[in-house]
Amino acid sequence: MTSPLCRLLFASAIVSLPLAAQAFPQFHAQFKDLYIKDSENADWVKLANKAKCLVCHQGKSKENLNPYGHQVHELLGPKDKKNVEKIVAALKEVAELPSVADDDTSPTFADRIAEGKLPGGELEELVKDPE
Repeated sequence: MTSPLCRLLFASAIVSLPLAAQAFPQFHAQFKDLYIKDSENADWVKLANKAKCLVCHQGKSKENLNPYGHQVHELLGPKDKKNVEKIVAALKEVAELPSVADDDTSPTFADRIAEGKLPGGELEELVKDPE
């Protein structure tokens, strides 16, 4: 027989599971269609394909978003995961934002992509868990 506390902890863990997984393959699929599929920059294609989820996330947990992912997350949520038009519109809107939130003179996310860089930062930093 389990204690009420154990049952409560287990129930809390189960309830929070859907909230913890915030990575949606559909968002990445649309990112690939927009920015990778027709690119002639082989180095960019290789980098973006290697980064996969790190286009929006940082570190091992999908709960950690990089600056690009934070902006995408502001416009899209779980209910949008099948709405291709909304996903594409959000990705295009975020592309025009400065890559450093408090610096309007920083390159836009689209500028970074055009330079063959990941929109949310350098891969070497994105693989690390945020502090």
